[in-house]
Amino acid sequence: MALRYQTVTFLSDYGLVDEFVGVVHSVIRTIAPEAHVIDLTHQIAPFDTRAAGLALARSAQYLCPGVVMAVVDPGVGGTRRSIAVEVGDGQSVLIGPDNGLLAPAVAMCGGATAAVLLDKPDYQLPAPGATFAGRDVFAPAAAHLCNGVPLGEVGTEIDPAGLLPGILPLTREEDDALVAEVLWVDSFGNAQLNVDPDEVEGWGDRIALRFGGTTRTGVIVDHYSAVTPGMVGLVVDSYGLLSIALDQASAAADYGLRPSTEVHLVRFDDEQEMGSGGGLSTAVSLTSKRTAPATEESEKSEAS
Repeated sequence: MALRYQTVTFLSDYGLVDEFVGVVHSVIRTIAPEAHVIDLTHQIAPFDTRAAGLALARSAQYLCPGVVMAVVDPGVGGTRRSIAVEVGDGQSVLIGPDNGLLAPAVAMCGGATAAVLLDKPDYQLPAPGATFAGRDVFAPAAAHLCNGVPLGEVGTEIDPAGLLPGILPLTREEDDALVAEVLWVDSFGNAQLNVDPDEVEGWGDRIALRFGGTTRTGVIVDHYSAVTPGMVGLVVDSYGLLSIALDQASAAADYGLRPSTEVHLVRFDDEQEMGSGGGLSTAVSLTSKRTAPATEESEKSEAS
């Protein structure tokens, strides 16, 4: 058969300790020797379909056209469906479990133009157990598509509208704040927010950030190297969203930020005390200010 797709892009939560990734590579190569496999990442946290969906969505516009196979599958062997979703009128096919994982990337590609349920034994491996769909279902389907087998032959056609949606958080306005959420923490500790820069257009170059019971002054800068020591930077990252960053340090580790952490962005009051250095971060207590009673020692000190 003529090669239809030349590339399989592979994402999973398999990690690199066990043999799982290598086995999947070998299954694809056995069926479709000319296909190239690109490992997008296998370090998704186990069972974290949201993180996997976000990784796919961030990457979608940069991926080589072909088959995209994503396997983060806490429901493997259960009632969840195995699916293949065509996008771009056949430019690419996304393969994986129907658990919302594929939905953000499908949306980024303009929506599904077709979808099938991967239920044809002729395009699967015999399975000793139902726990390794990456090897037994998804990899063979990807390889057969690379060999030119039409999508409608590897599975039964289903309505794309019935696929499970992905859940992505949106910002909301609450009192004086834009309530956001950490979407992703990269390996450098930068914390990506679900905030489009347009949402804070006209706020000035300083924004108050409230999270974890404290407030920090975030300073909008153009790039990471503009974040100076002591500053909490707000950088438009490579995916076009605001990220919290520190100077050669992990904002996530220093401030306890992780995916799903809620962050309130507040327009900075020009009359608010900026603290020395203007752009330096300053912890602010949320308790009411009290004047400590003078002690005998302090009174003596003042008298002297």
